[in-house]
Amino acid sequence: MSVQSCDYTVADFAYIEHADGPQRLRLFMPVVAHAVPLVVDVHGGAWCNGDLKDCESRDLALARAGFAVAALNFRHAGQGYPSSLVDINYAVRWLKAHAGKLGLRADKVGLSGQSSGGHLAMLAAMRPDDPRYAAVASPDGAAVDASVQAVVMQWPVINPLSRYRNVLRLRQAGTPPSWVGDLPERHDLYWKTTAAMEEGNPMLILERGEKAALPPALWIQGRPDPVHDYRDPEAGFDGNEPERFVAAYRRAGGMIDLLSIDNATRAGAASDLPTVAFFQRHLA
Repeated sequence: MSVQSCDYTVADFAYIEHADGPQRLRLFMPVVAHAVPLVVDVHGGAWCNGDLKDCESRDLALARAGFAVAALNFRHAGQGYPSSLVDINYAVRWLKAHAGKLGLRADKVGLSGQSSGGHLAMLAAMRPDDPRYAAVASPDGAAVDASVQAVVMQWPVINPLSRYRNVLRLRQAGTPPSWVGDLPERHDLYWKTTAAMEEGNPMLILERGEKAALPPALWIQGRPDPVHDYRDPEAGFDGNEPERFVAAYRRAGGMIDLLSIDNATRAGAASDLPTVAFFQRHLA
């Protein structure tokens, strides 16, 4: 598969319908004569903001490299956990169910996400068969599941509970850094309770020893980045959250790489090109 060589088309689909309306995906398709691997891309926004257009730089880099990319919109904000996971899980199955007519490889699917989208991508990958996430039946009864073969996370909020406590500590200490902003309120709006932040938590899933799918994964982390790269003083781990998750993932038997890049220039090629290279190794 050559890099940055393919023309591509773009089409929007309403992939799931809820009482408050449909959720849509934008499918970038390379113009080639064979079925192609698929990356499902999940936007960030602290579980409360954002849109599928936020992923476009990464999506175009992948499409030009010969991947199909489905950038998702999904329920979030006040609709709360686990609504996002229901939509993401269904989107993976919807795309697999329609793989033949869309020109996709249903056996070569990855998940990608940035910030809170990285958390959602990893949680969806770890729990493809969770009955809450898979609550909506597959289209036309298709015999497909939501399993994926690889995950790339870009500076994910991997541990919603520790990040919540971290920003509250900073706020309570007085004169918090400006990036804290309304992050505690966004956590509260989406998660509702700290118990939910603990339950829907890839870090704690591993540390609790729960059974989980562990596809090959890449964590791309800008540094310095206090929003996503901090130490949890309650964890008893001598390192920041990225190192803690990597250690737990490997201890559970998964393969994961941690790539550090300059946070000031993390957007664009600095993170997009490693994302493409990882998916080329594991999906192409």
